[in-house]
Amino acid sequence: MRILAIADVEEGWLYDHWDAERVAGVDLIVSCGDLPATYLEHIVTLANVPLLYVQGNHDAAYDRHAPEGCVSVDGRVVDAGGLRVMGLGGSIRYNPEVHGFTEAEMGRRAARMALLASATGGVDLLVTHAPARGYGDLDDLPHRGFEAFGTLLERTRPRYLLHGHVHMEYGRIERVREHPCGTTIVNCCGSYVLDIPDDAIGGHGGLFPVESVC
Repeated sequence: MRILAIADVEEGWLYDHWDAERVAGVDLIVSCGDLPATYLEHIVTLANVPLLYVQGNHDAAYDRHAPEGCVSVDGRVVDAGGLRVMGLGGSIRYNPEVHGFTEAEMGRRAARMALLASATGGVDLLVTHAPARGYGDLDDLPHRGFEAFGTLLERTRPRYLLHGHVHMEYGRIERVREHPCGTTIVNCCGSYVLDIPDDAIGGHGGLFPVESVC
């Protein structure tokens, strides 16, 4: 399965100058947040493959107009062609206007998702907006990652964690890193293509929710 992951920064080749060749072969698109609904709607229409998303800290407008033709995985587990995808959007709440959570609030959400994963067969891919604390985040409060995500990785051990929130131009940002539990963590700011071997996917087919808890 080829996944096109996007976050934070609009890419010209996906919007202003659609590059069909670069999208060819993509089976699934995943948005890690902070992208306009119209941008996601444009991409899903032209790519004609499923697009899953979580809300970023600047995506409060999704509450009024969610991206049409796209599927939210925020607080849910979704089966996408046999790939089990779990999502938790938002960032640390650093002001009342953002789509954010305290560490304690996200800890409760993550604990519920870990129980859901255990009860329904586990997850392959965790999609978040903010990173896990200590794995690609920064020290300032708006860009601090969640400790809860590290605990969630240890409890569920997905193959991959895809996130955004920390822009590549913020400094010496590593695109890909490994968590001690074995999960590969990818900062998907802009765009990133991830290839998962077909024999590593269950192959149930279709796109349907497993369950939603928060």
